[in-house]
Amino acid sequence: MNRIAVVGASAGGLATSEALRRLGYDGELTLIGEEEHLPYDRPPLSKQILSGEWGIEKLPLRAREDIESLKLDLRLGVRANGVEVEGRSVRLANGDAVDYDALVIATGVRPRRLLGSEGVSGVHVLRTLEDAVALKQRLVVGRRLVVVGAGFIGAEAAAVARGLGLEVTMLEPAPVPLAHAVGPEVGRALTQAHFDNGVDLRTGVMVQEILSSEGRVTAVQLADGSLIPADDVVVGIGSLPNVEWMQDSGLPLDNGLVCDEFSEAVPGVYGVGDVARWYNPLFDAHMRIEHRTNAAEQGMAVARNLLNPDGRRPFAPVPYFWSDQYDMKIQAYGYLRGHEEVAVVDGDLEARRFVALYRTGDRLAGVLSVGMPPKVIRTWRAAIAARSPWTDAIGGAVAA
Repeated sequence: MNRIAVVGASAGGLATSEALRRLGYDGELTLIGEEEHLPYDRPPLSKQILSGEWGIEKLPLRAREDIESLKLDLRLGVRANGVEVEGRSVRLANGDAVDYDALVIATGVRPRRLLGSEGVSGVHVLRTLEDAVALKQRLVVGRRLVVVGAGFIGAEAAAVARGLGLEVTMLEPAPVPLAHAVGPEVGRALTQAHFDNGVDLRTGVMVQEILSSEGRVTAVQLADGSLIPADDVVVGIGSLPNVEWMQDSGLPLDNGLVCDEFSEAVPGVYGVGDVARWYNPLFDAHMRIEHRTNAAEQGMAVARNLLNPDGRRPFAPVPYFWSDQYDMKIQAYGYLRGHEEVAVVDGDLEARRFVALYRTGDRLAGVLSVGMPPKVIRTWRAAIAARSPWTDAIGGAVAA
């Protein structure tokens, strides 16, 4: 194998490239990225960058000299717009073609947008450095920010904006924000933090239209006809995997690039990070995880499997994510979606300092903590990795 192409120059693509070199691959290695920037960290965009705690110089994942040491054929600022699986070639928007012996696809996701908001100044999403910088410039004391969607991105943006002194209204169609992921009791506990910090949080509401004047947003109209004045709007209503460029390739696409337990879609083509929907044998489920840690871990696993085809190992992690909102440090391990039961085994929901366990079937599937020491939740991570039965997990928690 003398030619490996990696499409997607963010955390997953970089982790794959670094691991390939670290494991001894010395062939041609092409890294293709749509953005012009060197690979940078995305989680701080909705946290430290928005708040002003960090300058953008802290975002790069590696220094330029470290990237150069990888001896990459680095193609930045160019989009991949097709792949020929039979011919083993990636087509680029500038007309170039990159041939490969193995291909790693790490093209990530893009934010969903509200219909009718395209081209309206003051309507923001949060995915790229430019998105965060543009929004940061608008976060000024006394301005009115409307956040559409109370998921983690929307909640983090709302928390930062309140901390900077803005008037914040957050709109959520579900009765309890995040209930589908963390359960209604935990969702209500996390939601209360927004009320306590002065956010005008409205649940069970639908946005009908973004109103504008001379091309700039002026208000958000709800389905009941009410108007919410806005100087700026942040849209946090989920994301879509970037698979359109592969539509005519014959690759398996269904809510992402569908991969097996080795993260392989078809022979010689692998998926990494947010775009990959792979089979995780630890949970006996196909999953697509949009978290920074998973992208890096999957990239390293794919590199190992690429270079050791006779000794491939399934990628079977315990997924991890975190969120910072106000004074809350939220951490979770496991696969919480589709859970059937939640049990708070330590701390107090009202105090927003607790550990909650999640059951799927007859086993411990996940754990979420707020305001607890990291070592506490790491203990539960080990239990999830060991496929601990639910009764053992609950019994151990009670005994402790």
